[in-house]
Amino acid sequence: MTHLWVRAEQRPFEERVGLTPEGAAELMAAGFQVTVEDSTSRAIGIDGYRAAGCAIAPEGSWPNAPEDAIIFGLKELPEDGTPLKHRHIMFGHAFKGQHSGQVLLRRFSEGGGALYDLEYLVDEQGRRVAAFGYWAGYAGAAMAVKSWTAQQSGAICTPVSTYEGKQALLDDLQNDLSGHSSPSAIIIGALGRVGTGAADLCTDLGLTPTRWDIEETSKGGPFPEILGHDIFLNCIFARPGTPVFVPRTALDQPRNLTVIGDVACDPDSDYNPVPVYDAATDWAAPAVRVHDTPPMDVMAIDNLPSLLPAESSQDFAALLLPSLRTLGSLDAGVWGRARDTFDFAMKGIST
Repeated sequence: MTHLWVRAEQRPFEERVGLTPEGAAELMAAGFQVTVEDSTSRAIGIDGYRAAGCAIAPEGSWPNAPEDAIIFGLKELPEDGTPLKHRHIMFGHAFKGQHSGQVLLRRFSEGGGALYDLEYLVDEQGRRVAAFGYWAGYAGAAMAVKSWTAQQSGAICTPVSTYEGKQALLDDLQNDLSGHSSPSAIIIGALGRVGTGAADLCTDLGLTPTRWDIEETSKGGPFPEILGHDIFLNCIFARPGTPVFVPRTALDQPRNLTVIGDVACDPDSDYNPVPVYDAATDWAAPAVRVHDTPPMDVMAIDNLPSLLPAESSQDFAALLLPSLRTLGSLDAGVWGRARDTFDFAMKGIST
């Protein structure tokens, strides 16, 4: 029997989950064993999972789960250096040259476990089967606008917390924009799910963003048009061959651009297309100032969909559920392809 263990997220401000009570009920009806850890922060309450018939475990107890259990979470594990003996499903951020990812892979090497990275669950055509991209784009654009309005008042964006829904977020942003002229924005990666979410946020606020995708960026830069906008939203994930959109030299150039919303957020990647900052921001400090006169603030929160945890969880869980139903065949399909990616990455890891 396949045993799926849904762990509580241990990262601050992370309220999302990748499996709903309804999805858990479907898996159990198909013969799965489902354990869900209690959580003090999850947007979907534990009572729904209990009513669905899931086994309930204490928060953070996954290290003591049976060795055959598949541990399912979203964001990072605690960075305590312990060897990882289980098979884990999560966003590992370990396969694109991220330096911190090498530490994670070494822990798997030492413990004998395996990583099935959610970013690398792909179909036969190489398309991701589930992603938070739309809500990452929506929330990323929201936080970039919030950073811009703070800047207009001579400040840097103050701490934020989650919203109960999209309308509450829009009401807050409209209040922030009150009394200010509308900012101009440019989105790169506008045709993807991330860019679509970013564009929809702008549209919901009455803004008309410039939308660029591969056709406009294939020449490889430089891109002076970016500097002519107030806000730049990067919605293209870093990979070999991605051009640099805003080089460090741009900070000293004449520009309207004063806020970068790096929705893709890969600051420690060798392929970072926005190399003007070197660390992700967070909910306590959503933006970092990388230049003073004129100002340049970078918003680079790496769990942006958490701004709207209930809506983003429901969306992602619905997309992922068909693949979770096939967990009994970890050597085939989306899981087999994810394992191949992990095995290839492990060839360069030494314990």
